[in-house]
Parts: sequence; C-alpha cells; structure tokens
Amino acid sequence: MSQISPSIVLAEVAAAVPNACQENIVVIGSLAAGYHFFKNDPSKAVRTKDVDCVLAPFQAAVDAGQKITRQLIDAGWQQQMTGDHQQPGNFETPVDHLPAVRLYPPGVDPNSEAAWFIELLTVPESAEDKGRKWTRLPLDEGHFGLPTFRFISITAFDALPAGDLGIRYARPEMMALANLLEHPEIKTDTMSGLFAERSIKPSNKDLGRVLAIATLADLDDYRPWAKSWKNALKVCFPDEWQSLAQRAGMGLRALLASQSDLEEAHHTCLNGLLASQPPTLDALRAAGERVLGDAVETLEEIANS
Repeated sequence: MSQISPSIVLAEVAAAVPNACQENIVVIGSLAAGYHFFKNDPSKAVRTKDVDCVLAPFQAAVDAGQKITRQLIDAGWQQQMTGDHQQPGNFETPVDHLPAVRLYPPGVDPNSEAAWFIELLTVPESAEDKGRKWTRLPLDEGHFGLPTFRFISITAFDALPAGDLGIRYARPEMMALANLLEHPEIKTDTMSGLFAERSIKPSNKDLGRVLAIATLADLDDYRPWAKSWKNALKVCFPDEWQSLAQRAGMGLRALLASQSDLEEAHHTCLNGLLASQPPTLDALRAAGERVLGDAVETLEEIANS
C-alpha cells in the first residue's frame, strides 16, 4: 500500500490527461474519498495503490479511453505488468482476456512506498448489465479492456468537481451506496492478495469502506443520504430501484452482527482510508449503526411507501 496525498495525486492525474477528456473522468475509491475529506489538510494521506478513473458516459468511454491512454503512454507512463493478462491482445483475443489499462507515472518505481497507478474503468452500457463486463479498447500497441461493474454507475452519479482541475470525483455517499449494493451478504471468498499482511474478504473490505466514509463524514444526521440514494437509484436503475433500496442494508447488518467480520473491516480501515485518524473498533461499529438507523432504514421506508 502506498501512502499518497489525495490533492497532489489528483492534480497530477488531471494534468496528465487531454483537456478534452477531463469532463469524462470521475475519480472513485480511496483517492476520491480522501480528496473530499482531506483536500484542505496536506498532512493527511490515504493508503492506496490504484487511482480508479471511471469514464462516463458509456457512449464516450472508448474514444476518451483511447485518447487518455495514448497521451499517457506517449508521455512515458508505464504499464503495470502483473496479473493473468499482461500483454495487449488483438481482434481475436476474447474481451475478458484483455489487460486493463493500468499505468504508472513516468520514473516511478512500482515497488516504492510512493508508487501508484491509474486504472481506467467505465460505467455499464445499460441498467440491465449485471456483474463484471469488459469493453474492448483498441490502441496501436494492441487491445486493452475497460472493466465495469453493475453498480459503478452509482459512483458517477452527480459527481463533484475537483476544484479547478477539470475532472470530477465521486460523492462519498454514492461510493457508500455502491458498496452496500455490491455486498448484500458476507461471502466467504478472500482477496487474491494480502491486505496489510492479512487475508481479507472482499465483502468486509468494501463494507469497511462504507464505515470509513461514515466516520469521516461525521454527520449529526445521515438521513439526507437516503434522499440522495433514492435519486441515484431512480436514475441508474429506474425499473428496480425499490427492490435495490430494500436490500441495500443487508450486508451492513450482517457485518455489524459478526465480530470477526467487523474486525476484518476495521483492519482495512486502519490500513486504508482511516490510516491518518484510526478509530477504535467500537467507534467504527457506532458509525455503522448510525448509517443503518438514519440512512438505510429511511431509504427502506421510502422504497416501501
């Protein structure tokens, strides 16, 4: 995990991409949350290695992805050479066997403490798309792929401008909702690699992100999140927004009911978004209970009315 300044890295990303494509980028994940909460405090950092950039809308994703990747490669950004699919493919390569666009800034040692890479993703083509899906991205070097996930459109909804940088970043409450929807249960599978020297369930990592965002937001009342969540669901999933709203709290309830899973989530927070201001396990649980009581239960009431 690299410890990086959200403001510095976000400015570097914005400066590196073509001006014409900046409006198509929404930064999500730890960097986006860190920028939102820490942008006025240069002493705060987040621990992350990937800067996830969602290309939206879908109709502009391939063109923007080609222009951005071309400019970065020409400027000396280097491809991350890890994972099952490293080399660019061609027209005959199945789209799900293509490498994602993951690029390190020029001169960066991938093994250094400050190393981070940019990764390009996109929103789903339609609300009916479920699970992971890939979109082909042809370049002179060969074919790459843009991955998407079912609920990533939520993170791009009503994104916020990153100051005067020209790019946008995801609203913290939208990232929280996307993670809640992605994990209606705690699955037993674990991440392919260790997280801060521990084997971690992806469900606990992502639901832990919800607790981290709630902790940093530190609101007196989280019920306004429910109204924003309803608006996002109705736009992104107009035919099933009520059923999605009704299941949004299932994973969080399961996490708070399991001491071992909550402890895993706490570990990811201490070594991720909350590294600069680590909470106790009890404080993290309290944040989750408040989000559940204020935002999730209000959303459920809205969906049932």
